[in-house]
Amino acid sequence: MTKEKTLEDLFHDTLKDIYYAERKILKALPKMARAASSPELKAAFEKHREETEGQVERLQQVFELLGKRPQAKTCDAIEGIVAEGEEIIESFKGTPAIDAGLISSAQAVEHYEIARYGTLKRWAQVLGHKEAVALLDATLKEESATDKALTTLADASANAIAKAA
Repeated sequence: MTKEKTLEDLFHDTLKDIYYAERKILKALPKMARAASSPELKAAFEKHREETEGQVERLQQVFELLGKRPQAKTCDAIEGIVAEGEEIIESFKGTPAIDAGLISSAQAVEHYEIARYGTLKRWAQVLGHKEAVALLDATLKEESATDKALTTLADASANAIAKAA
């Protein structure tokens, strides 16, 4: 007879998913920075890459708090989002619309991460993992701030440049 799955199992499984996603994003960000035309967007991607390294470290701490080794599980959602971003780079590289496209792709990543971290934080609260709650909340706040910064960049220039062309 198989053991019944619990919220604790789901929490651990979802941690593996976002751990995979963060590591995939780390690999994608330099490519996005190279493709960006505006210095501000390049800088935003470079800043987010540094933040993402810290987020991976926090996830490793959460695994340790659970007495588990950090482990990744293929995240089909992030695979699709990153593939769409690569498609935007191929289709719009060198055009005035590239930055608007990169921002849209980056925001798809941020929204996925915000959804995952929000859920993980709530589950950690329910499960009584207080230290994990704080770590997950710190990352959730960073992801939300990055999303807002991307919107600001889009509104300040990228969308208007894309439209004017």
